[in-house]
Amino acid sequence: MAEPFSVPVTVRGYETDVQGHLNQSVYLNYAEHARWSLLHAAGISQAGLMTKGVGPVALETTIRYQRELLAGDEVEVTCDFLWGEGKTFRIRQTIRKADGTVAAEITAVGGLMDLTARKLVPDPKEYFRELASEPRLFGL
Repeated sequence: MAEPFSVPVTVRGYETDVQGHLNQSVYLNYAEHARWSLLHAAGISQAGLMTKGVGPVALETTIRYQRELLAGDEVEVTCDFLWGEGKTFRIRQTIRKADGTVAAEITAVGGLMDLTARKLVPDPKEYFRELASEPRLFGL
């Protein structure tokens, strides 16, 4: 099994709260950044999605915090798409410190919305496969 896609991020001071650790909402920003970075690396742009008439939607997100992150910490944010049958897919993400310590695990359920019908497309995997120049990054 190949390693999941990942992007480096440095925790910035303005992202921390009064306790000095990364604000809870910023974990979602890091996860979103990794997801869009994967799409970009796979050759999918927002414009390409719009041309196809679809857009990714988040249906459910769970964050499991394990260790605090502080300003200046260097982390890797992974992104791994898990495909099943039907209209939804899962995304598994890990935020890992430079020393290998897991700071957070994020799991999400997503879909691909038809922007005209405002409904999920029946097989999002096929849209990603068709749009991507590097579908292997999605495990396809």
